[in-house]
Amino acid sequence: MKQTRRLVNGLILSAVAMAMASSVFAQEVQGVATVIRLKGNARYTTFGTSNWQPLKKGMVLKAGTVVQTSTEKGAFVDLVMSDIGATLPTPTIYQPYIPSSYTSTTSYQPSAEQNVIRLWENSAIGIDKLSSVQTGADTVTDTQLDLKTGHISGNVKKMSAASKYEIKLPNGVAGIRGTFFDLTTEGLLKVFTGAVVMAWVDPKGNVVTQVVSGGQGYDARSGQLTPLSNTEGTDFEHVITAMRYVQTTPASTLAHDKTVTHPSPVGPPFHPPGPPPVIPPGRGL
Repeated sequence: MKQTRRLVNGLILSAVAMAMASSVFAQEVQGVATVIRLKGNARYTTFGTSNWQPLKKGMVLKAGTVVQTSTEKGAFVDLVMSDIGATLPTPTIYQPYIPSSYTSTTSYQPSAEQNVIRLWENSAIGIDKLSSVQTGADTVTDTQLDLKTGHISGNVKKMSAASKYEIKLPNGVAGIRGTFFDLTTEGLLKVFTGAVVMAWVDPKGNVVTQVVSGGQGYDARSGQLTPLSNTEGTDFEHVITAMRYVQTTPASTLAHDKTVTHPSPVGPPFHPPGPPPVIPPGRGL
C-alpha cells in the first residue's frame, strides 16, 4: 500500500513538473523589427501618439510602432522581423511626409533567409503584432501588419502550419504563406513564389476571397487574375536579391533584462505641412 501511495504521489509530482515546464516552454515571445536599410528619409511613432521621430538604420522597433517613408521618388525602408523581446499596441494618425533632405546607406552583408519587408516611397505601415511561441515540435509565429497607405514588397520564409502572417489593407487583408510578394493598399497583388490568400470587401460590402499563387498577379478591385510577365519577374528578382542583404550592426543590450536598446534619435520633431490626410470610414488608425 505504501509503495502504491509513493508511486501515485511520484506520478502526480511528475505531472505537475511537466505541466509547469510545458507552460514555461510555450511562453509567448514578443518580436521586433530592425531597420536594416534606409534610402531617403523616414520617420516613426508609436500608436496613440503624434510624436514623430526620424528613423535611422539599425533602430529596433517594437509592436505598436508606425513607420512612414517620405514622398521622395525611390525612397524606401527595409525591416527584418525577428523574435527578440518587445511590448504591445493601440491606433495613431499620420500625415504626408515631405522632407527637405535625402540620405542613403551602404555597406550590407549577406545573412540567412529572414522575414523582411520593403516599405516603398510615400507609404505607412503599422506593426500591430510580432510574436512567437515554441511548442516543442514547431515555432508558431504571429505577424500582423497594417499597410495604411502605399506599397510594400516582402520575403516571408517558410512557416509552421499554425503560424500566421497577415497584412491589413483599407478594404481587406492578405494572408501570406512563405512567399515573395508585392502589395499595395489599392489591392494590387503580385506573388512570385508561394501563395497569398486575399480577402477583399467590394463596394457592395461583399467579401471576395482569392488564392493567388506564384507567378500570378491579382487586382482585388476588378477581381482579375493574370500571369506575371517575364519583365515583372526579373524586376522583382532584383528587389528581393537586394532585400536579402543585411547590414550587421549589433544592437546594444542591457545586462540584466536583455532589452534591445538604441540611442534616441536627435533633432526636433517633424511638423508636416498641410492638412491631415482623409482617412476612409472604418479606418481608425
